[in-house]
Amino acid sequence: MFDNQRAKALLHSRAFARSAATALALLIAAGSAAADTTIKWMHLEIDPTYLAVWQKIAKNYEAEHPGVKVEMQFLENEAFKAKLPTLLQSSDAPDLFYSWGGGVLKQQLATGALMDLTEAMNAKDGAWLKTYNPASVKGLSYDGKIGAVPYKVGTVSFFYNKALFAKAGVDASSIKTWDDYLAAVKKIKEAGIVPIAGGGGEKWPIHFYWSYLVMRDGGQKVFDAAKNGQGEGFKDPAIIKAGEQLAELGKLEPFQPGYLGATWPQTLGVFGDGKAAMILAFENTEANQRTNAGDKKGLAADNIGRFAFPAVTGGAGAATDTLGGLNGWAVTKKAPPETLDFLAYLTNAENERTMAKAGMIIPVAIGADDGVTNPLLHESAEQLAHSTWHQNFFDQDLGPSVGRVVNDVSVAIVSGQMSSDEGAQQIQDAFEQDQF
Repeated sequence: MFDNQRAKALLHSRAFARSAATALALLIAAGSAAADTTIKWMHLEIDPTYLAVWQKIAKNYEAEHPGVKVEMQFLENEAFKAKLPTLLQSSDAPDLFYSWGGGVLKQQLATGALMDLTEAMNAKDGAWLKTYNPASVKGLSYDGKIGAVPYKVGTVSFFYNKALFAKAGVDASSIKTWDDYLAAVKKIKEAGIVPIAGGGGEKWPIHFYWSYLVMRDGGQKVFDAAKNGQGEGFKDPAIIKAGEQLAELGKLEPFQPGYLGATWPQTLGVFGDGKAAMILAFENTEANQRTNAGDKKGLAADNIGRFAFPAVTGGAGAATDTLGGLNGWAVTKKAPPETLDFLAYLTNAENERTMAKAGMIIPVAIGADDGVTNPLLHESAEQLAHSTWHQNFFDQDLGPSVGRVVNDVSVAIVSGQMSSDEGAQQIQDAFEQDQF
């Protein structure tokens, strides 16, 4: 994916194929692994197939490290976001936890709640550091500090039900521009089919639309200027236009009835049950729709297609610009040293390859790319490989305070409760207030 340093780094990665733990041996006090130690690992994964993979990795680690126990702790997505800040300041803080990176991780690092991983990852001439694609480490670093261990990279795109598209007479390959997309939505609706599964209850799924439109209309220059307090900020004409285009989509009433109250699992279930023609979602949507479908089988893999978010005619952004996550595992300051050893093991090339083969991730460990065998996941990986600008989720990149407003505004605009101008002003106000 990041080929410029692959060849050199691959030589290093083979030495860590079994376990990058060896590279960290000097970081752990002699005999510490022999003591009774529990590593508390907090995640938000719900797919039982994926959990089984993690559990096997954890068991293998425990077998190789007597006296060390890995305890997996689960919180649902929204509960995770709500409770984590409090947990990080308590005695019940996890030792490692899932992170989306961006402004949220930067803020957590600044509070002193997290362990600065720079020294550990650069030890032994950067032996651990060199096992990951350089861009993944850079994307999780702030002010010269590494805030999380890279885990996976991903992108948001449209997934569609081939049978429903065929019934409506829509050719997905012809959707190249936003106007094409709106025309497809109209045609699908005219066929008596719900065009889009939408998750308005949790709000962030709707922010994907606003974010992508901002990227397509304004390009990286406009967004970077806005988040750095330059130019017209979030009141830039390109950002206003993006909101107007989102409102235009909303006027078509493209989502399932009750979408404003739908959680993300429910939204995936709507798509998996064949009750909507498409969904704007993560790279592992094929597995997630299956998990949340009423029959737990969902759509057959060969009935799911995928296409990138369309371009905007006359927009400054490129169709090859991508929105998605660069996810990692953050470590709390009081975590036992074995936590780092386990993380190196969890994210080594062998285990990331195993996770990729299970359809869980697009890996960041060097030498694990050949594990991406799932066709839809491979398409996402290919898109990322040719990305001209990969932007982290807006609600994460802008930090929790501004991110919440972005999500609120996205839902308010698409549902006709707020104009694009009003939304842009609210985001700008939140951004300016966040600077103090």
